[in-house]
Amino acid sequence: MKIIFIILAIFLTSCKLNKIVNHHGIHNLEAKSKELFINQTNINQIKNLLGPPSSTSYFDEDILIYLERKTSNSKLLKLGKKKLIANNILLLEIDNRGMLINKEFLNQNDLNKIEFTKKTTNVDIDQKSFIYRALYGIRTKIDDPLGKKRGTLGR
Repeated sequence: MKIIFIILAIFLTSCKLNKIVNHHGIHNLEAKSKELFINQTNINQIKNLLGPPSSTSYFDEDILIYLERKTSNSKLLKLGKKKLIANNILLLEIDNRGMLINKEFLNQNDLNKIEFTKKTTNVDIDQKSFIYRALYGIRTKIDDPLGKKRGTLGR
C-alpha cells in the first residue's frame, strides 16, 4: 500500500496544473501596436518599443515586419499536440525620413482570409545548364553510391 502512495505522490508532483505557453516573437504585439501613431512615430521610437524587426520586406526595405506566435500543449487526450493561441503580424511602412506612414495589424483570422495564387512557373527542361547536369550527376551518385539501382556495378 505504501508503494502505491509513493508512486502516486511522484506522479502527482511531476504534473503541472498551469499551461505552458511557448512564445515566439514580440510579446503583446497588438497592445504595443496601439502605441504607434502614423506621422508621429519615428523609426527610433519603433525600435525602442518593439526591438529589431523579425523581418524586412524583400522588395522594399522600408517595410518592417513584426511577428507574434503563441502555442500551448493541448490536453492529454490529443497526445501533446500543439494548440495555436495567437498568430499576429504587424506591418509597418516607413518613409525616407524615418517616419511611420502606414501600419497594418493582422491577426489569425485575417491571415486565414488571405488567398494565394495557384499559378506555377514552368521550367523548360530541354535547356539544362552545365551546373544542372553536374549537380544531377552528383545527386545520383549520392543517392546510389554503389550503383545498384542503376545496374552498373555488382552484376
